This record gives sequence, C-alpha cells and structure tokens, in this order.
Amino acid sequence: MKAQSVLGSAAVGVGLGALLLPAAALADTTVSPATTPVGGTVVLTTTCNPKSGDAIFRVTGPDRDENVRSTTAAAGGGLSAELFTAGFTLGTYTVTATCGDGSNGGSASFTVTPIGGAQAGAGGTDGDTGVLLAGGALAAAALAGGTYVMVRRRRRGTVVA
Repeated sequence: MKAQSVLGSAAVGVGLGALLLPAAALADTTVSPATTPVGGTVVLTTTCNPKSGDAIFRVTGPDRDENVRSTTAAAGGGLSAELFTAGFTLGTYTVTATCGDGSNGGSASFTVTPIGGAQAGAGGTDGDTGVLLAGGALAAAALAGGTYVMVRRRRRGTVVA
C-alpha cells in the first residue's frame, strides 16, 4: 500500500468524522433552570429548525413519561416550551427532543426539589457526546490503520513511496 493510499484512507475517515460533528452542534436541548421546586416552571429549548415542524419533548423520570409539544419559536432560534412541575415526584428528569423532521434534537436533564430547596441553574446539555465520540472514533481508526500499514511496510524493508 502506498503512502497515497494511507493518506487517502485517513482523509476519508477524517471526512466522515467531520460530517458527524456539525450534527452535534445542531442537536442541542437545554432546560432552564436545571433545578426547580415542585410546582416550579422549567423552560425546555431545542435548536430544532421551526420550519421542519413542531418539536416533541419527551419527559421521563421517577413518575413521568409524557410528551410536551412545542410550536413556540425560541428567542435565539429553535423551539421552546414551558413545563409546570406541579405533581412531579422529587428527583431527576430527562428531556429528549425530537425535531419535526424526525431528527434527534438532543437531550438534557433537570431536578425537582422540595419547595424552598431549589437553586438557580442554567440547565444542562448532554446530547452531543455520542456524535462527538463517533466522529473521533472514525478519525482515530483511520489514523491507526494508516500507521499500522506504514510500520508493517518498514519492517518488511519496503520503502513507502
């Protein structure tokens, strides 16, 4: 295998990884605040494109498995919805967004605390991890494969051109 082939396979791996990385930037969901008392309100926001249709936020946790539909445009772009936590059990809830075109809108979590126990927070995001890992794994595999071929050729005494 020539150096050009090794570089070509590495470039393909890096290219595939680069295609996945922009999706991570587009798929983002936040919950604000990250901690709220029972009966409080949290704002669910996703960067889904409003032109692709409504976003569906799936809220799961200790006593919930429900969908919240959003048709409201968020101030910074995307879609948002308000969720009133009256009747929620204390604990951590996960919010997963699905965009109107069926794509993943990311996920985040929030915690419901006793009244008087809430602390202000900015919300969290954790939907990007899988996509970033996949892109990194593709790039690492391409680099490792190219290195293996070059080392193997040198051990055989073949000069890589």
